[in-house]
Amino acid sequence: MQAERGEPHDNVEAPLTLLPEAVTTLTRFEDAARTRVRRKIEMSAGGIDAEQRALHGLAWLATYRQTLQEVADHLAQAKARGQTSAVMQAMGLIAASEYLAQCFGGLPMSQLEFARPHDFGFSAAEAAAYQTPAVERLIAHGNTAATRAALTRAIRQAEPSRLFDGDLDSDLAAITETIHRYVDTKIALQAHGWHCDNAYIPLDIIADLSHLGVFGLTLPEDYEGLGLGKTAMCAVTEELSRGYIGIGSLGTRSEIAAELLLAGGTEEQKRKYLPGIGSGQIITTAVFTEPEAGSDLASLRLRATRVDDHYLLRGAKTWITHAARADLMLVLARTGTAEARHDGLSMFLVEKPRGDDAEPFALQGLSGSEIEVLGYRGMKEFELVFDDVAVPKAALLGGVEGRGFRQLMQTFESARIQTAARAIGTARAAFELAVHYALERRQFGKALMDFPRVSDKIALMAAEIFAGRRLTHFAARAKDLGRRCDLEAGMAKLLAARIAWACADNTVQIHGGTGFALEHPASRLLCDARILSIFEGAAEIQAHVIGRRLLEET
Repeated sequence: MQAERGEPHDNVEAPLTLLPEAVTTLTRFEDAARTRVRRKIEMSAGGIDAEQRALHGLAWLATYRQTLQEVADHLAQAKARGQTSAVMQAMGLIAASEYLAQCFGGLPMSQLEFARPHDFGFSAAEAAAYQTPAVERLIAHGNTAATRAALTRAIRQAEPSRLFDGDLDSDLAAITETIHRYVDTKIALQAHGWHCDNAYIPLDIIADLSHLGVFGLTLPEDYEGLGLGKTAMCAVTEELSRGYIGIGSLGTRSEIAAELLLAGGTEEQKRKYLPGIGSGQIITTAVFTEPEAGSDLASLRLRATRVDDHYLLRGAKTWITHAARADLMLVLARTGTAEARHDGLSMFLVEKPRGDDAEPFALQGLSGSEIEVLGYRGMKEFELVFDDVAVPKAALLGGVEGRGFRQLMQTFESARIQTAARAIGTARAAFELAVHYALERRQFGKALMDFPRVSDKIALMAAEIFAGRRLTHFAARAKDLGRRCDLEAGMAKLLAARIAWACADNTVQIHGGTGFALEHPASRLLCDARILSIFEGAAEIQAHVIGRRLLEET
């Protein structure tokens, strides 16, 4: 059952009419904060690194502002189409009210760190000048007990997995409906068992996903893909991750590989690998990170030495996902000097036999060991050692040395957008668990949902999922339009990862001791959600990149 449509109550609709004005004010506040942060950095003896708190706070402020802009635009477009629902408006109002309050009261950069107006260089009076009547009214009359209670009543009447269905346009809804049913019948019931057993996702599931077109979703039709955009990719990834983050992440491997080949490969390389990647016949893995070089890719040390008509790869890599079962490794290696930094890196397409637990690495010169992890299972993580692994000259991506870093950078936008979608899917899974348990579990003669401290958590989960999805799809649309969108992609990933963690953490809290048990899916979601603010750009690195980009803009 979808959330009921209808005329929203005045106490929801009236404050929402102020949202466009409030966003305009918040934009001016962000612009002023940017000027102040730039000045702080210029005046600091330690430069940008010494002013990380201000810079990262600016990144969060801009992320919130863009999120509220997307919420406002989405609600306006839905109203123009006659598709507004009371649930959608309540979620939008709660998110707008809470995010505005945090912008002026304290932006949570982590559980312990808050960026406040004085961190940007505002006095109390200067910051107060931006708290206009529209902003104050939204804060005061938005995230209220009455609005949360109204949203909770609607959640009670809806199937939790369908609460957000009306948030998608008809095309995306049609694409995801088949995936939604598949997840409910084939993934959700098995996911926790795979997690507890630290088992690989079964190959028959991968075959099903191939048949559904998951791996070739955004691949151009010229290479036997479906030719859809990143917005469709987000919708599908979200649904798959709602069932199991490992399933949602399978597509990340093919997405990164396809992006690398499309942007930097020769036509021969594209024809050789892309159809197999899109069909799921070729399982890929990204081999970038090293023990002493995580975010600092310019410090990579694994070396590719040219010998006659081939290269020898020697060195170590770590945190390599799905390495054993991969058929094709995309390996970032150093072909130039260490002093060349980024310009000395090249990307290689390294074929290997598909492995399993019994014989994970049969390629001559390649060995590896599994890294046991809390969550994000189903593909397994590995440390790899390359001991003169021989690859042909034709394996050099694009056929020219020194382009590896630039080739990799071209994949970051899509990878971060997809990670945001994985985060929203994980958050939805946590939300669904919380709703079901809060309605079923009774204490002191009534359902947990009847207690405001429980129902409030659930209402805020819904509001943040709604807002986070809006920002994620905004980034995806920018990518589909062919625009540079590293800023938008970074914002989406930064916010969605935090939302996933907050939802998972609160779901465990609602379940109490039951959620802390390894046998309960709530504990798995907590483990899965935790990685999202670490990989594909740690939250601190992500905020730093966003902040620097903001300062580049005039």
